[in-house]
Parts: sequence; C-alpha cells; structure tokens
Amino acid sequence: MKLRLHEFQLPLRHEFTISRGSMTVQPTLIVELEEAGQHGYGEATSSDYYGVTLAGLREAIEAVRPRIEAHSLADPARLWAELQPALAEHPFALCAIDQAAYDLWGKKHAQPVYRMWGLSPERMPVSNYTIGIDRVEVMVAKMREFPQWPIYKIKLGTPQDLEIVRELRRHTAAVFRVDANCGWTADETLRNAEELSKLNVQFIEQPLPADRWEDMGRLHRESALPLIADESCQAEDDVQRCHERFHGINIKLVKCGGLTPARRMIARARQLGMKVMVGCMTESTVGISAIAQLLPLLDYVDMDGAVLLAQDIATGVSVVNGVAHFPLENGSGVHLIQS
Repeated sequence: MKLRLHEFQLPLRHEFTISRGSMTVQPTLIVELEEAGQHGYGEATSSDYYGVTLAGLREAIEAVRPRIEAHSLADPARLWAELQPALAEHPFALCAIDQAAYDLWGKKHAQPVYRMWGLSPERMPVSNYTIGIDRVEVMVAKMREFPQWPIYKIKLGTPQDLEIVRELRRHTAAVFRVDANCGWTADETLRNAEELSKLNVQFIEQPLPADRWEDMGRLHRESALPLIADESCQAEDDVQRCHERFHGINIKLVKCGGLTPARRMIARARQLGMKVMVGCMTESTVGISAIAQLLPLLDYVDMDGAVLLAQDIATGVSVVNGVAHFPLENGSGVHLIQS
C-alpha cells in the first residue's frame, strides 16, 4: 500500500463552545491508503483535551509507515492488530489508519463496508444536531437555522443550564439530549435530571468528570434520566467499568482506535444490557462516513460533525435533518475533494 497524509484546517459554521472552551477552526489529519488503484480515507482531529496535535499524529503514523506500506490489505482488523502495539498510546492515529483501511477494503471488494459486515441500513437511528454553549438567543438562532432536525443535543455546563433548556423548549417540540461534558457535580446532576425529565430530554451525557466512578454509581441508581458515558468510556476496557454506573456508552472512534475496537465495544455493551451510541468530533465527511457504517448496530448516534463546518473537504455519507444518506459508492463512500 501507499500512504499519504493530508492536513486541513476545517472552518466552523459558528464558534463552538462546550464547558471546556471554544473554537472556530478544527485542525484535522486525513490518512490516505492506496492499493490496486483504489483509495481509502480515514480521519483524526486534533484535541486539546486529549493532548493530540497534528504534528503528534504525523509523527506516530510516520513511525509505522514501513509496516503499512509493506502490508497487502486483506483484512483491516489484521492490520489494526499488527499496528496496535506500536500505536497503543496513539489511538487517534490508529483510528485514522483503521478507517482508511476499511474504506479501501470495501472499495477493493466493490461493496460498502456495512455490507461487508453483513449489515443492512434499513433501520438506523437518526442523528442529533448539536447546539454549543452561547447566549441563549444565539442558541435559539442556531436551532432555527436547522429547524427540521428531530433531535438537538444541547451542550451545558453553566450556572444557567435549566434556564437555557427551558427557553429552547419554547421554540421546538423536538427531542433534546443534554451533554454536560464533565461540567456538573453529582448533586447538580440529580437536581437537573429531575427538572430536565419534564422538558422532553432523552438522556444526559457525561455529567461528571471521567474519574468519578463512585458518584456515578449513585447517579445510576438515583437519576431521573438515563446517563450516557463519553469521557468515561474511551477504550475497550472502559465498557465493563461503565456497567452499573451508566445506562449506556458513547463510543468515539478516535478515542478507542477505530472501527475495529468500536465493534467489539458495541458487542460487549450489548452483553451487559447497555445502550450504545457512537459520537463524532467536529470532523469532516471522512470521519462521519466511517461512523455511518456502524449505524445498524446502534441505539443512538451523534454524527453532525460535518454539518457544523462552513466548508467540507470530502464527499461521502451526508446527514440531512438527522437522516444518513449513503452514496452509491463502495467502502465508506469517501472521495476527497481537497488535497
């Protein structure tokens, strides 16, 4: 295989704010794998929270370039297993390679990835559209910009969280999901859950900092709303730890290392009777198209990352009013439109 790396600065449609900070541009790295005239693409964004930079991603991937380019792709999971020991501390880099391998694999076999897995896209969850923290009138305006979405995810973590949700509720009957991004205490969570349950909120995502396991056990027992792990569920071993502390998990491909481990995490969560969601970063259609291959396996999905961009860099699976639309393409369906 041939390996190429592409760096982009993705401009956002609006400034995006969560409890940890704000951004207007998202740096991202695209991995391209080429074999037999076919091209596969995968993505990993930078992340201040997880200490991931584009320079660090490049360095990690360049360290395994000889192994990648010596590999003849037959099974992406086998490539993942070969690279994982060297990239165990670099799951974002491993994810981008893994996504690209699956896209290439499907294209080589002239099938979409989900079909190669024996899945059908006939029944899929719809995605939410995310509203970042802002002045409440700006949050209302962002919601009105996409009025047909059936679900909105509201980023919270302010002293006015309940007032924000009450005001947004005045403007739509859509389902709400709430994401506190580790911004609440246990007592706040219980109080807020009681009130939010009256406002057609479906669940609360990651109310506490990731290491508050004892408090999460209490919240699991007492919360008026289901609780979904995000920052507390980064890798495969975390699924078991989240059991009886959260009602479900939100898998991020970059955090766990790609599609290969994500499928195992889904299977384990199902064994434990937990709900399963896959979420996105603020990323391009490259990463979103990889997530889409998992849709038939999920209860919930958050795959609006490319919708949040002012300009995309690829075509592939598109998300319109929460519904994923698959192109008549193989693999993950990705074509890079900038290089």
